Amino acid sequence: MKVAVVILNWNGAEYLRKFLPALIRYTQLPEVEIVIADNGSTDDSLEVLSAEFPSLRVIEFDKNYGFADGYNQALAHLDSEYYLLLNSDVEVTENWLMPMLDFMQNNPQFAVCQPKIRAFHNKEYFAKEVFEYAGASGGFIDKFGYPFCRGRILGTTEKDTGQYDDIVPVFWASGACFLVRADVFWEMEGFDTDFFAHMEEIDLCWRLHNGGYKIACVPQSVVYHVGGGTLNAESPYKTYLNFRNNLLMLYKNLPAEKLRKTMFARFFLDYLASFHLMLGGKFANARSVFRARRDYKTMRNNYYYINRNENKQIQSIPEIYPKSIVFEYYLRGKKRFKELF
Repeated sequence: MKVAVVILNWNGAEYLRKFLPALIRYTQLPEVEIVIADNGSTDDSLEVLSAEFPSLRVIEFDKNYGFADGYNQALAHLDSEYYLLLNSDVEVTENWLMPMLDFMQNNPQFAVCQPKIRAFHNKEYFAKEVFEYAGASGGFIDKFGYPFCRGRILGTTEKDTGQYDDIVPVFWASGACFLVRADVFWEMEGFDTDFFAHMEEIDLCWRLHNGGYKIACVPQSVVYHVGGGTLNAESPYKTYLNFRNNLLMLYKNLPAEKLRKTMFARFFLDYLASFHLMLGGKFANARSVFRARRDYKTMRNNYYYINRNENKQIQSIPEIYPKSIVFEYYLRGKKRFKELF
């Protein structure tokens, strides 16, 4: 069983120094290789790798290809049965990898899994006690395509008290720590490079569901994620990518009979979100929503023949929440995952 643990790094020298020692210490397993793919960094990442981690394999790119194409190009260089995609701002723990590998070896119908992801920093609780926004204990989406997690509903994250420690099927696994079967990754043609960054792992997971595969969270594995290491949560560009890519994902993967109603509702929900951002003084972020919708309308034409006509789209996926998470959160006050189901 050959496994490649691959970090796609962009200007993350600080994180490489901070988190690579633990990764090396806790990943000394036969047939496991740690690979750093550098996405055209302009800081001293390459110098840090050469001087402080000379034993690690490094793949150098000439520019920043984004998360999606960067990983596609990096993984094409590797000959492994599994790829473990790991953000540079993730701290792993002892025995972090084996629970996920054991699960995948014993459950061939699952194509992807993730660990339990806690926040490396948190203002409300003691360090490392709360779930991390981007993944928590497994990802889901609602009927309108809004992502949420076991342990995180919209902007509310829960303290981890073991309430989500069971292994369950989920809709998506976080790209912060993403274990995927290599053959299935290429069967699905990898990440959609048009996404550049953000939501590409959810899009891939949706395509996997449509292809008959399953996704899981294995909370017996635990990692800590800083989050926002490349783009912080307040970035207008991040807002743009999240809205644009979410709309593209819906267009690509929803069955035709559900697409029209969903997009009709999203028209109003997106402009409501933009208005909310304006009320909060985030005018650049509000403009990003408008720009995202404009560019989605242009980019969706790239997918019509390839995806709408040829890709299989499943009518009902159990891990898609059949209600609006926005309605449940704001109007009914349901801010914990267990309150939804």
